[in-house]
Amino acid sequence: MAAPSPIRIAIAQINTEVGDFKGNAEKIITHISKAKDQHADMVIFPEMAVTGYPAEDLWLRKEFIEKNLTALKEIIPRTKGIGAVIGFAFEDDEKLFNSAAYILDGKLIGTQHKTHLPNYGVFDEKRYFSPANSHQVFSCKGLKFAITICEDIWAEDDIIAEYSRQGASFIINISASPFHKGKLQERISLLSKRAASHNIPIVYANLVGAQDELVFDGTSLIFDGAGKLIAKGNSFQEDFIVSTLHGSEIFPAAGGDEEILQALILGTRDFLRKNNFQDAVIGLSGGIDSSVTAAIAVESLGKEHVVGVMMPSRYTSKESGVDAAQLAKNLGIRTIQLPIDDIVNSYSQALAKEFEKGNIGKAEENIQARIRGNLLMALSNKFGWLVLATGNKSEIAAGYATLYGDLAGGLAVLADVLKTNVYRLAQLINEKREVIPKSIIGRVPTAELKPGQKDSDTLPPYELLDPVLKAYLEDRKPEEEIVQMGYAPEMVKGVVKMVHANEFKRAQIPPCIKVSPMAFGKGWRMPICQKHPAP
Repeated sequence: MAAPSPIRIAIAQINTEVGDFKGNAEKIITHISKAKDQHADMVIFPEMAVTGYPAEDLWLRKEFIEKNLTALKEIIPRTKGIGAVIGFAFEDDEKLFNSAAYILDGKLIGTQHKTHLPNYGVFDEKRYFSPANSHQVFSCKGLKFAITICEDIWAEDDIIAEYSRQGASFIINISASPFHKGKLQERISLLSKRAASHNIPIVYANLVGAQDELVFDGTSLIFDGAGKLIAKGNSFQEDFIVSTLHGSEIFPAAGGDEEILQALILGTRDFLRKNNFQDAVIGLSGGIDSSVTAAIAVESLGKEHVVGVMMPSRYTSKESGVDAAQLAKNLGIRTIQLPIDDIVNSYSQALAKEFEKGNIGKAEENIQARIRGNLLMALSNKFGWLVLATGNKSEIAAGYATLYGDLAGGLAVLADVLKTNVYRLAQLINEKREVIPKSIIGRVPTAELKPGQKDSDTLPPYELLDPVLKAYLEDRKPEEEIVQMGYAPEMVKGVVKMVHANEFKRAQIPPCIKVSPMAFGKGWRMPICQKHPAP
């Protein structure tokens, strides 16, 4: 008996949109045609390619599921002469499944449901789906293969062993795996180990694009039976990979700060595009956060779609104004000047009778931030621009941000980036040419809401604050362990207290792009009312 001929597999690493059944179907059909043109035997699409991912409570709506099934039926006849694996939502006997359809030569051959439903971090799949209770192998060009869906390949019980016993020659994993720093290396390590331990090739097709706060980096992968990485898709962009299971060219992926920057660019671009915004508006203070946010916005949208607004007060230094203007010139963006002193005076007059009862302090400072937030929102309402909030993770964690002021906006671009990392991103942005003036990078951080103000008047220096925040928030270390890392007990206690005292603020922040293992937003589920740490 002749051995099966080598199989040629295509991965369509596409950017889908939740609920855009027509657009998603058209994109799938286009890539099926492309796979045929490149003589592929099979083309593989990401998890929930038909519905978009994650669709959250839309999955609970009957009409949503019906439209998804109708879209799949329209796709099936377009697979004449090729096989296709496509993620979709399947309903049977009032149970909903996260599923993959295997279609061959214009016919639906079978469906495999997801077995392991993640229910941690940003995932909530047990709310929507039932797990698979059976597993089967399929065949293409004389080779048996199995289909797994995202978490199935990560699970400790190792579903691959069962498929190997059923005679599968290779494993397909369709996925919608969100990005965070270091995630790619985790995937490569795990998939390589899975392939090598069972001597079976693995084809991993990952979603690309952003949905709300999540960024999917793509970077689809193929491993041979020895666990060697033999093909890799590009990161943070749509790609089309065609390979046998015996090797092809590998392209290097970005790492470290570069992958974070790419994730923020993609997250910003898709958030605006998928919410039908063309333009963004940003308050330019001459500080590092607004500068990096503006640079990301220009890279995401193009300079003609970004507006910078300068809103100086009596406390705004001459240097800040010069730097903000130079940044705008370097980026090539339009600017608007809206001085706020007269508005601040109007507020002061209106509140004079009540405010004379107390000392000048935070209330007067925050009025300035809230005036700026109001002006940005007015421009947004008038011209249809999306306001990009500029606060970073360090400030938001410690409560050093003003509700309805610098937290105002539709998207918080840097809300998952610690302050020290913001400076590193600025250096990265400046690698090819000076976009962010060096004077901005070198200046001591200040909100400029009162004379001589510095962030360090209220917060520990960021080089001390940020490692403590990372240890507590992202690594989930208790206070005692953080102290053992060499940080002063009183400082650690104070930082933890600030984090928990400001939960009510974080409950009201705009969506933030997730680039760390723990971001505020979907993956952060803390009670607003709490007694932690205990007094």
